Amino acid sequence: MLFRSDGESLRVSYDNLGCSISQASASILFDQLDGRTLAEGLAAVDHMIAMMQRTEEPNEDILGDGIALVGVSAYPARVKCALLAWMAWKDAAIKAAGEAG
Repeated sequence: MLFRSDGESLRVSYDNLGCSISQASASILFDQLDGRTLAEGLAAVDHMIAMMQRTEEPNEDILGDGIALVGVSAYPARVKCALLAWMAWKDAAIKAAGEAG
């Protein structure tokens, strides 16, 4: 994960192996978060978690194609698959922000 010179926009890349849900979720995350700000990315991750926990209704404005994963929330054993890339992104983004700032 890289910060552009403005310190706000993120460039995202990934290399993913795993089940079809985790691969699809990582691809969606890339499409949705590449070039966004840290705040937008963190809001999207938080919304994805809430959607998977069924505490918030899916919001396409926040998640884009990520709302396609809403059905995964019905399968608790697969929720971790859907959230793996999102949680890894959040951890990496927070660490990168701390190093850049």
